[in-house]
This record gives sequence, structure tokens and C-alpha cells, in this order.
Amino acid sequence: MTEERREQHTRSDPDLPPRLIGSARTIAGGARWVRGWRDLLHEKLTAWDLDLDLEPGVPAWAGQCAVVVPVVRRADQAQAVLKLTIPHDEAESEPDALELWGGDGAVRLLAVARPDFALLLDRLDGDLSLQDVPLDATPGPWAAAMRALSLTPGTSAPWAAFPHIASEAEQWTDTLPARWEELGRPFPRWLMEAALEVCQSRGTVGRRSEHDVLVHTDLHYGNLLPSSPGQLERFTAIDPKPMVGDAEYAVAPMLWNRLQELDAADPAGHLRAHCAALAAAAGLDEQGAVDWTIVREVRNALFYVGQGEGGAAQRSLWVAGSVLGRAVDGLPPVRDLPVPGQYT
Repeated sequence: MTEERREQHTRSDPDLPPRLIGSARTIAGGARWVRGWRDLLHEKLTAWDLDLDLEPGVPAWAGQCAVVVPVVRRADQAQAVLKLTIPHDEAESEPDALELWGGDGAVRLLAVARPDFALLLDRLDGDLSLQDVPLDATPGPWAAAMRALSLTPGTSAPWAAFPHIASEAEQWTDTLPARWEELGRPFPRWLMEAALEVCQSRGTVGRRSEHDVLVHTDLHYGNLLPSSPGQLERFTAIDPKPMVGDAEYAVAPMLWNRLQELDAADPAGHLRAHCAALAAAAGLDEQGAVDWTIVREVRNALFYVGQGEGGAAQRSLWVAGSVLGRAVDGLPPVRDLPVPGQYT
């Protein structure tokens, strides 16, 4: 990189949002990545012949594990985004899934540097998302995206990169109760037993292999952006955490977000109705969606307890109990639960 161009990049370097810096502390090697991320940014700008497209002083876009910087390709002035992810296991197979989807249902992958967890992607309209659609109107658009993403597994090399939900569930039958005991049994036994029953019935022995699909396991409102700028009818997925298995596994993130918008008179009933609507719109098994939501939220609760994030653990327990139709005692009202991304 020439000194002039390095100076141009340095003058307009974005800052990492505090949210990402905070979440980096929970990821092995995250603090080191935060210290060196600017060097990685400059390296990729040079390697892929890019210019930053962000006003000085404006922070980069970020989620829990990655920073996304708007860029322009110097060769054709096409807009794109550079995504730099804190290295972690869940992100390793993201480019494999994006390559298989090929821009159909998910953002198009333009370039990848796998050892650095760096991706160059098409730029979408980041000012809007499925979050901007009224809650009860979201099942249809979500289901359309879900169907586009649900590829039938193949035998080519990329498919071997994805963990299998049923195989993971077999391991959870051992690891979940052990962690529950280690943390001092932080929630009722009946909820742990409900999660274990799902893992046993839907694990490797009980799996429906003929129904396996590629699953975007983080398909929530904020990860679905308009397919065309400014419209809120068709959406394109970003930030996949791909696995292979039951499509119903994808429903849970649509249930643990936007809890404050549930009917105040009967939030648990509204949540169950929303789960049913999502499953019906996508042609999924409603009980399967409930079952996997229980497992995922029990896992989340144990993680949050281990991290000292009591409010987030309570949110997961509330969702798990609500879809099961059995309240977990001692939880605050749903309106007082933290939204995902808040540190408590």
C-alpha cells in the first residue's frame, strides 16, 4: 500500500462499536483480535483493492462477533461490504454456506480469505430489516427466506463443513446436565428434562434424515435485510450460522427476539401463537419448532449463567417455559427482560 493510500485509510478508520468490544471479551482470542483488527482491515483493503466508504467518525456496523465496513471496489466502483469476524468455530463454515446459496436467499459472497475470517459481500440496505415489519406480519416474509435457504444436502466437499444438528443433540444429552449440575442447578429440573427428552428423541437415533436441510440457525429479524432497497416484502439473509438437520431448528431466534412487542395481556400465549404461525407459513412441524426452541434456550440459559448474564438467562428461561406452556417461577415480567445484545 502506498503511503498516500495508507494515510487515506487511517484518516477514515472507523471505530469498533462498544457492543462488539464487549462481546469480544466472551470469545477466546477476542481481545487480541480487537487490538489487531485495524491491521487486518488495511490488509484486506489492499488485497481486494478497496476503498472505505464511511464518513470519518462514523462507527462501523457490527453484531456480536463481527464488524462490517462499507467499501467500494476501485476497479468498478461497485458498492460492497467487508466483514471481519472474530475467529470462532461457528463462523468457519459461513463462506461454505454462502457459496452453496450463490446469492439466492442469502447475501452474495464476492471473495473470501478463510484463515483471516474475512469476507467481501454484496452491499444490502442496512437501514431496514424484518425488524421494521409488524411482528404478526413477519411469518410470511420469514418463511419465504427460510424456504429459499433450505437446500437438500449434497455429497460435495462443502457439505462436510457443516455440523449436524442430530449429532450435536446426542452430545448435549451428556453435556447439558453436567453443566446444569456444575452451575448449581440454576433452573428447574423439569425444564432440563424437557430439553434432554428432545435431544434423545430427535438425536441421531430418532433423526428424520430424509428431511435434513441446510439450516441458517441465526435467522432472526435483524439478519433479514430487504432484497431491494427500501422495500419490506422480500428479504435476503445475512450472517448465517449453518448446520444440517431439521428445518424447525431455525425458528427459535424468531421467538427470543422482540418479546416486548408481545400482547401484554397474554405474552406467553402470543409467543406460542407466533411460533405456530412461523411454522405454518414455512410448512414446518409446529411441535418440532417448539422442541428445538426448548433445547436452544436451555443451552443459551446455561451459557448466560456461566457468563454472569443473569437477565439474558432469565429471558431464555421465559421463552423455553412459555413455548412449553409451563411458567418458570421467579422470572420478572416479560417487559423487564433484556433484549438480545444487552449486557446484564
